[in-house]
Amino acid sequence: MKKIVGLVLVALVFTSCQKQKIAFVDNGVIINEIKEKVDLENRYNAKDSLFKRKVDSFRQVFQVEYQKVATLSKSKQESELQALNQKAQSLQQTWQAEQQVFQKEYQVEIDTLISKVKGFVREYGKINNYDYILGTVENSPSVMFGKEENNITKKIIEDLDAAYKK
Repeated sequence: MKKIVGLVLVALVFTSCQKQKIAFVDNGVIINEIKEKVDLENRYNAKDSLFKRKVDSFRQVFQVEYQKVATLSKSKQESELQALNQKAQSLQQTWQAEQQVFQKEYQVEIDTLISKVKGFVREYGKINNYDYILGTVENSPSVMFGKEENNITKKIIEDLDAAYKK
């Protein structure tokens, strides 16, 4: 009986002392370096550039119109300036609304991408038998120290980029 209890105790000690498989990733590096995020930013930067050029061209038109108004008589200037100011204010509101829509679209896509990355890391952990994959970012690190061999950030980026190419 003592031998059985001893064997059970030894078995319990060995099973409780199994080493857990733990890794960590730098969330900020992953999100900023994956190809899908780079493409997303490039797409929105192009949209933003087009928007800014459109706004600048309207501003140039308004400058010309304001210069024309300056050449009018004082009595005509007041009514023309009022009409131009109302038109400019209306366009400004339209631009602000467009910009807000643009920013919301971008934020939705970024949030979707972050969720996708989280899901990918979760699946990666299951497939590769990790007990834990910790996430950290430079501004508020949750992993204060980790052996570089446990940092799987580059591997996750490579696998995410490979999946994105498909």
